[in-house]
Amino acid sequence: MQMRNLGQSGIPASVVAFGAWAIGGWTWGGADEKESIAAIHAFLDAGGNLIDTAPMYGFGVSEEVVGKAIADRRDKVVLATKCSMRWDLSEQQKKRAAKRFSTTKENVDWTGEKTEESFDVYIYSGKDGIREEVERSLKRLQTDVIDLYQTHWQMDDTPIQERMETLMELKKEGKIRAIGVCNATNEEMNAYRQFGQLDTDQEKYSMLDRDLEPANLAYCAKEDLAFLAYSPLSQGLLTGKITPERKFDEGDQRNFKDRFKPENVKKVQAMLDPMRPIAEKHDATLAQLTMAWTLAQTGCSHVLCGARTPTQAVDNAKAGSMELSSDELSTISKAVESYDGI
Repeated sequence: MQMRNLGQSGIPASVVAFGAWAIGGWTWGGADEKESIAAIHAFLDAGGNLIDTAPMYGFGVSEEVVGKAIADRRDKVVLATKCSMRWDLSEQQKKRAAKRFSTTKENVDWTGEKTEESFDVYIYSGKDGIREEVERSLKRLQTDVIDLYQTHWQMDDTPIQERMETLMELKKEGKIRAIGVCNATNEEMNAYRQFGQLDTDQEKYSMLDRDLEPANLAYCAKEDLAFLAYSPLSQGLLTGKITPERKFDEGDQRNFKDRFKPENVKKVQAMLDPMRPIAEKHDATLAQLTMAWTLAQTGCSHVLCGARTPTQAVDNAKAGSMELSSDELSTISKAVESYDGI
């Protein structure tokens, strides 16, 4: 497993990270706690050490499961979580917050028709909110320090100075070790950096989502920030295992997304076909090849990949030691550029 520092923090982290969204169950049709813990253990045993979670992943469930999994091996883990995505604000805090969406405990309210079970999720990055969240996360994760603490979204009106000064205070107090942002613009990152050391940027990036290459990726490469790509496998679509006939479980968000409709799945399969011989040559899966290509792109230092079983976790980890030749990268990139879907 290759290791790369989280920006200028000096913290070495596995290039393949365990993304813990799915094990929270919310929007993924539920999750099995024992299987999730076994998956985390398998990932660590396979050489990975970076685990990325968030309070929003299952309304605390993902953090709790991660906490249980690493309780007896905390020293082997680089632990990342987030703040600012809230379902539990006070009425006073809601006045400074930005509503993000409505949801139930099972799934985002994709139809826009609010039900009796629905409630609102907000973005709030005020000092009081960040301090509330870090204490709750520390408790759920069963630890006294979070290695990488990230603001989850940037859309509320809290001044960035207030956010960053609060994070720097937490760092000085020893509750966090490094600071990151998610879903941010280059301008927002510049603003954060006026008030302290920013180490990482986490963004959606994959073969199907490349808009950030001239923006965030180039910025991170230039400014020596780590870039953590989430959904590098496009929620399983780039594994090649999702066919046009695939049916998803009730509560699985992919039921609601056009990208997973049969016509687009066919386009993805056609894009992946030229990559199959390269995967076979390396005795690798298409998922591993996809992750290796993503890690080879300028500015991309880490990929966050979800796993719900030990087998998936080990397969993901193997991508962290894969090396592709320049010719292979060129062939893959040519196939990627041929994609004209959603």
